[in-house]
Order: sequence, then C-alpha cells, then structure tokens
Amino acid sequence: MKQRRIGGESGLDTSALCLGSMHFGTRTDEATAFAVLDRFLEAGGTFIDTANTYAFWVEGGTGEESEALLGRWLSSRGVRDQVVLATKVGALPVPLDAPWPQAAEGLSREVLTRQAEASLKRLGTDRIDVYYSHIEDRRTPLEETVTAFGDLVARGTVRLLGCSNHAAWRIEQARALARQLGVAGYTCVQQRATYLRPGPAADFGVNPHVSDELLDYVRSEPELTLLGYSTLLGGALSRSDRPVPEQYNHPGTPARLSVLGRVARELGATPNQVALAWQMHSSPSVLPVIGVSSVAQLDECLAAVDLELDSHHLEQLNSA
Repeated sequence: MKQRRIGGESGLDTSALCLGSMHFGTRTDEATAFAVLDRFLEAGGTFIDTANTYAFWVEGGTGEESEALLGRWLSSRGVRDQVVLATKVGALPVPLDAPWPQAAEGLSREVLTRQAEASLKRLGTDRIDVYYSHIEDRRTPLEETVTAFGDLVARGTVRLLGCSNHAAWRIEQARALARQLGVAGYTCVQQRATYLRPGPAADFGVNPHVSDELLDYVRSEPELTLLGYSTLLGGALSRSDRPVPEQYNHPGTPARLSVLGRVARELGATPNQVALAWQMHSSPSVLPVIGVSSVAQLDECLAAVDLELDSHHLEQLNSA
C-alpha cells in the first residue's frame, strides 16, 4: 500500500486509502467487519475512520457501535500501534430520537472533553490520532471550540485535529484563531467528494459536497489534507441497479459516467477504481475514505492505489 503524509510536515504517515467503518457493528456484522479490517491491515492499510455517531440512525443504534467494534478488533489483534485512528465529535443527537441536526450535541468544551474520553474508552486506546469536528456548531463561541480542541492536543489525548462538513471560510476562521491563540488547529478536512458533480441547486443539508472554494483553499495550504467521503456513491458509479443520488441527477452526469466507463475499459479497471485513482491524482490530492461491506469490495478499492492515470486520461476525466 502506498503511503502519504497527512497534516503537513509535522503530521502523520498513513495509507493512501482510509477505511471507513460507519456501519461496522450495525448493518455490517462483527465477523464481516473483522474480516474486512484484517484484510485492510494485511494489504498495508493503516488509516481507519469512525465517529461517535455510527450508526445512531439504524434501528436500535446508539452511535457507539462502530467505535466499540473497532476497540474489540484492536484489542484482539494487538495492532493499535500499527494504525492511524480517526474519530469525530459534535453530531450526535441529544437525545437520540430528537430531530437531527437541530439536536446535535455541538462543539462546546464540555462535549469535546466528555466525548473524547468516551471514545477513548470504547476504542480501548489512550489517544485519538485524528479528531474531527463532525459538523459545524454556530451556537458555541468559536474560541471555546478552538481552545478546547487545542487543550486535547496539548494533553496528548489527540495528535491531529480535523473538521468535516465545514464551509471553507469557517475552517480558515478557526485556523486563524488557533494561530492567534497559539494552539493546535485543523490540519485535516473531510468532505463529501466524488467524481460526479452535483447539480447547481443540489442540497446536501449539513453534509455538503466539496466546493470549488474549498478545493482552492486546500490547494493553497500545504499543511492541509483533504479527505473525501461518499466517494463511490454507494455503488452508483458502477452498478445499474444503484440509481445516482438526486443531487447528481442532471444533464451533465451521463457524459461524465460515460467517460468514466471508457477510461476504465481502456485501463482494464472498474469505474470505482478509476474514480478513486482520479481523486488521488487530482489537485489538490484527495485521500479517499472508502466504505465497504465485504472483503471483495475492499479488494476492488485496494487495486485503485496502484492504478496510474496519465495526462490523457486525466484530461478526459476532468473535461467531461
């Protein structure tokens, strides 16, 4: 597995793919999840992503399932020091059946401190390698959030900070405040990102698609790492039985899917593999967070790491 550094020169080395574990312990049973995790590690994968919300929306879910399963896997395999572990805070509804995202727990000092400790316990570890603010919280003063995150880093509880589902201007505002206060700031940004382009009126709620402004911002900030989630749109890039989400259902999408398929045929690859390779070859480079529910799906994604796209292929993909 190819490696890359996240969070700038003083950051961490990780695998070129990040394994998402959203449904581990709920829709993906423990035996299957363990098999996927074992295969990922065997293939050189080191970067694993979870959250304190996965997956509260599944019937009977509490949001603790994914972290707890990962804790059991890490303990049973004795591999904590071999992985870069990321989790998130701020989006869990309180109480669980309250309207979301209106009832999200937010990013107050009390929440960040309490939930970091809870995540550590479930994961069975003494540190979180990457800790994300999961969604924006405009109710809590930004200085409170920034200083609380900075304190977690200063204490050694967290190594790198990140944000997800944030507007570019809010990210810069938080990072500028962190610099002003002399505390650690965000160096990882995780955003919805895929090969297809959303329509001009697409609405993703509090989980926005990566914007041109954010791409430009990351491109100009070498210490920032951009990670993309929902990269394969649940199979819609390659399976005729999986409809394209409505936000991407517009006249430009068929042409883009056609080019994706053509490049895949030329390279003897799958559309999913080309889409992942395109992200990794883009500027700024996107580190894909992949969500799989079987070892076979994982193996397909792993092959994308070594797929080379030349300038001709990139021109076709970018101009479609």
